[in-house]
Parts: sequence; C-alpha cells; structure tokens
Amino acid sequence: MAELRHSSSIGNRVTSSPRKRDDVVPSSSPLVPDSGASNVDDDDDDYRGRYPRDRFRSFFSSHLQPLLPFFFPDDSRSHPHKSKISLFLLVLIILSLVIAISSVVHRLNAPYLCKKDGITLQCPRVKEPPSLWENPYSATTSWKPCAERREGLISDIPPENATNGYIFIHAEGGLNQQRIVICNAVAVAKIMNATLILPVLKQDQIWKDQTKFEDIFDVDHFIDYLKDDVRIVRDIPEWFTDKAELFTSIRRTVKNIPKYASADFYIDNVLPRVKEKKIMSLKPFVDRLGYDNVPPEINRLRCRVNYHALKFLPEIEQMADQLVSRMRNRTGSSNPFMALHLRFEKGMVGLSFCDFVGTRSEKALMAAYRKKEWPRRFKDGSHLWALALQKRKEGRCPLEPGEVAVLLRAMGYPKETQIYVASGQVYGGQNRMAPLRNMFPNLVTKEELATKPELDGFRKHVTSLAALDFLVCLKSDVFVMTHGGNFAKLIIGNRRYMGHRLKSIKPDKGLMSKSLGDPYMGWAAFVEDVVITHQTRTGLPEETFPNYDLWENPLTNCMCRA
Repeated sequence: MAELRHSSSIGNRVTSSPRKRDDVVPSSSPLVPDSGASNVDDDDDDYRGRYPRDRFRSFFSSHLQPLLPFFFPDDSRSHPHKSKISLFLLVLIILSLVIAISSVVHRLNAPYLCKKDGITLQCPRVKEPPSLWENPYSATTSWKPCAERREGLISDIPPENATNGYIFIHAEGGLNQQRIVICNAVAVAKIMNATLILPVLKQDQIWKDQTKFEDIFDVDHFIDYLKDDVRIVRDIPEWFTDKAELFTSIRRTVKNIPKYASADFYIDNVLPRVKEKKIMSLKPFVDRLGYDNVPPEINRLRCRVNYHALKFLPEIEQMADQLVSRMRNRTGSSNPFMALHLRFEKGMVGLSFCDFVGTRSEKALMAAYRKKEWPRRFKDGSHLWALALQKRKEGRCPLEPGEVAVLLRAMGYPKETQIYVASGQVYGGQNRMAPLRNMFPNLVTKEELATKPELDGFRKHVTSLAALDFLVCLKSDVFVMTHGGNFAKLIIGNRRYMGHRLKSIKPDKGLMSKSLGDPYMGWAAFVEDVVITHQTRTGLPEETFPNYDLWENPLTNCMCRA
C-alpha cells in the first residue's frame, strides 16, 4: 500500500499543475473541471497552498468524470435542486467506499492470534490483570458452607438389626466416579432407612485396578462422621453365609433402577425387595439418584459425604501437601501456581470423535482405533467428518495443548507461570505438548516433583496416584479444566464449597472454536473476547437450576447465605 500511495502522488505531480484564480473559466456545474492553460510561474507559497485542490481536480477529471452522466443527466444540469441531490448521493457513495476500504485494510493489517514457528507458538504478552490469581473478594463473600455435621444433636438412627435391611453397592469406574457412587449410596441408604455395607470399589476395563475402599479412604473417619445419619458396617453380616450370591445371583440384585431416579422410586420399588430379602445388591448404580427430585436434606447429606466424610488416607494427604509446597517454592520464594487438568489422552481423543490436527497416518490410526473400540458409533465412518465439525462448533471437543496455551496467554498469564499438569499420557507425545511447553516452560507433573522412591508406595494402586492429582488441583491457586468429566466437576464444586475466592476456570470451548477458525480475528479482539467471556466462568457463585449438577455447583442445598 505504501508503494501504491507513493507512485500515485508522483503521477499527479507530473500530470497536473495549479491554476491561477484569474484563469478559471466558470462552468455550468460546480463539479465540471475547469479548462485553461497552466501557469507554473506563481510563487512557491501560492503553489503549495493550492496544490492539494488541483490534485483532487486531476483525480476527478481522470476517474470520476465518466460517472457524471449517471449522476448528472442533461436534464439535471438545468435543475439545481436535482444537481444537489446527485451531489449528495455521490459524496455518500465515496464516503462509504472510503470507510469500507479502511476497515478492510485495518483488518488485514491487524496482527493475527499467534505466530507459528515450526511446533512453537509465539503470542503477544498481555498485561497481567489484578484478579489473575483469585476471584474478586466482593463477589465471594455472600455464601458459606453449611453441610458439615452438627454437633450435639441426638441421633435417631436405629440399631443395625432394626433397620429395613442391608444394601450392597458396587462403585464402578475411576476414582472420581466411585466417589460420586459412594455419596449416592449413603443418600439411598438414608432414604430407605437401610444399613449400608461398605461399598466395593469395582475393577473396570479401563482402570485395571484392584483397590479396596480402605486402600484409598479413611474408613474409620467415614463411618464415624456419618454415624448420626446412616448406619454403615464394614462387611457383609456373618449370618449371611453365601456372600458370593451378592455378586452373582440375580435374586439378590435390583437391576431396574433408572438413571436419576427419585426418592419416591426407591421407596416404592426398591425398599419392598430390601425388606423381603434383607440384603440386596444395587447395580448398576452409576447416576442412579436424581438431584431436584429428592428432599433438600438428602442433597445436603451427599455434600456432607463428599466434602467432609470422604477423606483420603493420611499418607496420601501428606504426600499431596509436599507436592503443593514444592510447587509454591520452585522459584526459591513463595509463588502462586496453576493446576491444569489436561484431558488429551488417546482414549479421550478417540471417544470424543472430534477431528484434530495431525498427519494422514495419525488420522488413519485413530480411525482404526475408533472402529475397534466403538464400532456401533463408528459405523462406516462416512458421517464422522460432519459430526466432528458440529461437535467442535458446539464446543464439545477437548482442547489441544496448543489451544490451552493461547487461551492462558490471552487471559494474561505470563511465561513464568508455574503449572502443575494432571494428565495421563498425552496423545501425540512431546510434539503435541511442544506449543504449550514452549509458551509456558515451567510445566511439571508429580513424577517431576517427587522422587521415584516417594511415588513407588503409591504405584500399586492407580487410584492412589489419581488421588494425589486430585488433592494438588484442589489446593492450587488457579485450577483450569480443558474438558468435562467427573474429576473436573468435583474439583470445581469442592473449590466453590471451600470458598468462591479460589479461581476455577472453565474455558468456553465454543468461543475458542469460533475465534481460532476466524482468519480475520486479531489478537486484541481475541483477548477482549476471552477476558469478557471468562469473567463469569471462574467458579463464582452461580444460581442452580432444574436438573443441575450438584457436584459442580453445591450452592443452594449445601451452602448458606453468609
């Protein structure tokens, strides 16, 4: 553009020259160019003063004069009123063109989001906002936790042999799904006035773990803290001799419990069978209790279990505290740190059925993996491209490490930020992690913070290692999730319950998809969108709604007005 502007001005100087006022010949229209001989003998000051006007006249003669018949037909020249209207329209069109051209030039010259250099992303720095590491105090003082056990109350729990019977629960899935199942089991036992046998942490095909309840949780604290709410026993009663029957016999199993069942469903359909058989197994039990169709005191009891009764073993708590202390002192002085839950394992990428950047061979391998693991969803694969685009547009795809890096930089987090990464093996390995690690080099995992001997005692149980990640994320200054799941929502809910001052960022993945797909999105506009959108996505108090998720937002039933 600079070269074009320079050459056009030179051309105008050669082809046009100023004229004296005395030489101007009046015309019938104010827009018709004057004709006459040039006079370049005027003094320099007069020449410079009138030169811009003559440049316009020259431009008008060569470019706009052909348009005159359109705006000024012969009959309009004899009517001054029509001539003024035409002049106004012409000026309006010229102004519109100037504005449109300047807008396009501005967008084209605006810096794009980030510059990519190989596998490295380089994004401009953003001024660090004052609330970078915590939520504003004024927005976090209106609620307080109130699901804890009330001291001094007389328990009305009947003796073990006086309840309506025993219920036995298989807690399936990973650590965090098992945690939710345990909370629901206590609630269901309360609803039916039944005795709860300590839940069994069932091995599944993903976790491949044989952890028992007592290997991960403090059983004594669990039973004692809930002694005024529910009768809990460690094992199946001795008088029931065929214990294997609880695991295998359909006569001892209630299998028709719908998802998010109400309290009335358990009273009307499950309790009669418990009374009849005295001991019944409930399975499957994942998500088998609703939220807004149970009494408020039952939801408060679930929070009491989650936030107060379920404590990890002391050795797990101590190791997690050491990791937190090392994170805070990595720079030699106390500093805040961020915990990032990065959900980009191969299983998560495959299950999402989203499309990600990769080579042809990577995409082919991923397609084969999806076809093998989820054949009913994969079908012939012809519909997957449209499905992937739709899911990404709706913000239902896991964020890639590079996308996380751009988002954090836009929020104002500097390169020196200390980040604890809670993640499995990232799909794509170091190449996939490179953009995030290059932009934020202070990334560490528990394996880098702790010595091998320190972690060896926890390796025999996968859930013990997951518990360490859970506690470090829970105690971090800022927690950032990248995709949904029980881990993230339990962390966010727990931090809300502890006090909304703790910042828990839930990225708007729909905004990220829209912004990263816009070739004209400049960095300044992107930063503004990110900051404004995420002002309300940092774990602040949020009113509940029908069918809300109690584990992510414990506000109404488990917290009270301060």
